[in-house]
Amino acid sequence: MQTKDTRLYFIDAIRAWAILMMLQGHFIDGLLDNAFRDNSNIIFNVWKYFRGITAPVFFTVSGFIFTYLLIKVPELGWDNPRVKKGIRRGFQLVFIGYLLRINLLGLFQGEIYSTFYLVDVLHCIGLSILGIIGVYVLTANRKKWLFPSVLLIITTSLFLFEPYYKEVNFYLLPQWIANYFTKANGSVFTILPWFGYATFGSFMSIIFNKFKNHEKLYSRAIGISIVLGALLIFGSSEFFLAISQATGIQLFADIFFNNYLFIRLGDVLVVFAVFMLLRKFLTNKVGLKLGQSTLSIYVIHFIILYGSFTGLGLYGFFHHSLSPWLVVTGAVLFMIVCSYLALLYEDHKTAIKAVSNKGIGTVKLHVERTILLSFGVLRFLSIKLLRLFGLTKN
Repeated sequence: MQTKDTRLYFIDAIRAWAILMMLQGHFIDGLLDNAFRDNSNIIFNVWKYFRGITAPVFFTVSGFIFTYLLIKVPELGWDNPRVKKGIRRGFQLVFIGYLLRINLLGLFQGEIYSTFYLVDVLHCIGLSILGIIGVYVLTANRKKWLFPSVLLIITTSLFLFEPYYKEVNFYLLPQWIANYFTKANGSVFTILPWFGYATFGSFMSIIFNKFKNHEKLYSRAIGISIVLGALLIFGSSEFFLAISQATGIQLFADIFFNNYLFIRLGDVLVVFAVFMLLRKFLTNKVGLKLGQSTLSIYVIHFIILYGSFTGLGLYGFFHHSLSPWLVVTGAVLFMIVCSYLALLYEDHKTAIKAVSNKGIGTVKLHVERTILLSFGVLRFLSIKLLRLFGLTKN
């Protein structure tokens, strides 16, 4: 029988891979000159396709790991201590998502820029965790099959009816709320349909946990993931077209013409299969530590690339202006720098929290701790960058 940590190695490895792909994806997409965005170029097309896999994998693995830890606890419903921790975590992620979009210069001038209200990946993952908790609490004291069934129904429904709700006009809602449902105002992600990937990851973790002690767990999981993934990638579009032709229902034709959700779900399954297949080789401590430090990496990359708090980031200076060679070299360096700083931060997290709290007293509210921690990260980065350029010795 395998230990818990061994079983989760491949999950941490997937998280590490996904966060690194996000780093290079954001860097290249933001800084590559438009003249080199040639869809007829096979290298650009391959990069573009794999960049599109990153977010579905990230949402799926987030739902997987959160639910896996949630259901490991014997207590059910509100008695499960992971429920309250998850609620705090969900709201923390939403809060950090907004915090990273604050511009201090505008704030000091008494102005909050409209970009502050845009929704990004942290907001959606935070809400996804809260959504999974809601489903768990409502089904915890009922039949065991109800929780995974509801999760799978949510995924299927969100993916099937995406052609309908993406056309909905949310103008009646306050704009900051509407931003969670529509990209019309500039939001990068919306809770619909991305919550569907998180619920699918949650569903997968329940199945994984149910058969965790089975001697053929991985061989069967790999086989099922590859077969189902291949069917979704290469056969789902034709499947929906056939249903549309047989029933005359326009919805299935609409899915056929823009079938990215089910295809990407197939990609996710193939990625899971590959990492499960290679799980025995994915025990490098640095790689696993990166997988456990995704939030720190995300915060650091946002500060450096997009200029959180100051408005001074690489995106502002080099937006769509670099050649392929420069942008690829820069992306590699960007991944290394962000990973290095994140690992340094994780190693010194306790000390940074102590520095942040010094002179302020005991912080009782979770939101206050989040603010202090975020500015602790900013202070830590500033010191490291100053030392890097030889501007300070202390």
